[in-house]
Amino acid sequence: MMAGRFKTLLVAAFSVFFILNTVPVLAQDDHEKKGEPAGQQGEVKKKKLFDANEVIFGHIMDAHEFHFMSYKSGGTEKHVTIPLPVILYSPQKGFTTFMSSKFHHGHENYQGYALLTEHNREELKLDPKKFFIGQIVPLTEAGEFDPTVKVYDISLTRNVVQMILALTVLIWIMLAVARRYQKGEGVTSAPKGMQNMIETMVNFVKDEVAKPNLGHQYPKYMPLLLTIFFFILINNIFGLIPGSANVTGNIAFTLVLAVISFVVIMFSSNKHYWGHIVWPPVPHWIKPILVPVEILGVFTKPFALMIRLFANMVAGHILIICLISLIFILAALNKFVGIGFAPLSIGFTVFIYFIEILVAFLQAFIFTVLTAVFIGQAFEGEHHAEEAPHA
Repeated sequence: MMAGRFKTLLVAAFSVFFILNTVPVLAQDDHEKKGEPAGQQGEVKKKKLFDANEVIFGHIMDAHEFHFMSYKSGGTEKHVTIPLPVILYSPQKGFTTFMSSKFHHGHENYQGYALLTEHNREELKLDPKKFFIGQIVPLTEAGEFDPTVKVYDISLTRNVVQMILALTVLIWIMLAVARRYQKGEGVTSAPKGMQNMIETMVNFVKDEVAKPNLGHQYPKYMPLLLTIFFFILINNIFGLIPGSANVTGNIAFTLVLAVISFVVIMFSSNKHYWGHIVWPPVPHWIKPILVPVEILGVFTKPFALMIRLFANMVAGHILIICLISLIFILAALNKFVGIGFAPLSIGFTVFIYFIEILVAFLQAFIFTVLTAVFIGQAFEGEHHAEEAPHA
C-alpha cells in the first residue's frame, strides 16, 4: 500500500516537473519560428532536452537485439548490443534469415528489408499509426516501401529469447530440486539452500492460495498454480537485470496467461455456476439488468488478470527509467544541476529497484491467487442453489 502511494506521489511530481519544463522548450520553438538570428538558433539546438520517451519505449517495447549501452567514439555513436536472429517469411520472397546486426541499428537495409526507426519511417513516408518503430518492412529495388509484398516476422526477438532462457533456468532449478528429493534430501533430513527456498514457496502456494480457494479439489490444480506462480516470478526477476527485456510488461505475454486461466475456469465450471449467471436468484425485475452484468463478468475476470500484471510491471520499469532520465534531462538544461541531482536520483532509483523486487513476488502471487479464486467460483455453487428458496 505504501509502495503504491509512493509511486503515485513520484508520478505526480514528475508530471509537474515535465509540465514546467515544457514552457521554456515551447518558447524556444516559438523564437525559431519567428526567425531569430542564426546565433540564437544555434543556442536553441544546443539546449535540446534529453529524449526520455525514446529511452523508455526502447526498454519496454520488444526488439531484435539486446541493447545495453551507447557511447560516442571518434565522433560516431557506438552501440553495445547482442544481435538476434531475424526470421522472415513472405509469400512472394519465401524464407529469409540473417542476424539483426545486418541492419546496423536501422541505418542500412538488407536483402530488400528495412528495420524502421523514426528517421527512415519519415523517409519512407509511412503512417506512424500503422507502422511502429522496430518493425521490418519490405522495400523495392529503388529503396521505397513495397506494399505488394506481405511479410510475416517470426524472428527470435529479445522477449522470446529471454522467455526461453527464463523457462530453461526454471526447469533446471526444478529438476535439481527433484533430484535432491530422490536422493532423500528433504525427506529424511531438512532441505537446504535452493531446495529449502523452493519448498517454502510451494507450501505457501498450497496453504495460502490453493487450499483456501479450491477446497478438497486443490491437488488437481496445484500443477497449474505452481507453474503460473514460478513462471511469472522468474520472468519478473529476469526483467530487473539491466539490459534485459521486460517480458511480463508485454501485453501479449499477459494475454496468453489470461487466456490459459480463462480456459481452465470455463472447463472447471458446472451447472450451478452458469445457472447463477443466466438466472441469478434475485427478483425478476432485476434479472434484465443483472444477467448482462454477470455474462460480462465472465470475460472481465481474465481481462483484469491481463491488465493488472501488464500495468504494474510496466509502471515500475517506467518509474525507474524516469528517475535515471532526470539526470540527463537536468544536465541538458544545466550541467551542474544534473551532476548535483545525480546522487538523489540514483538513491531513489535504488529504493524503487528494491520495491520492484518485492513487486515481482507480489504480482506473481496476485495473479496466482486470483486465478485460484476464479476457478473456485466456477465449480462452487451448490450452496447458492440451496439458499435460494430460503431467500
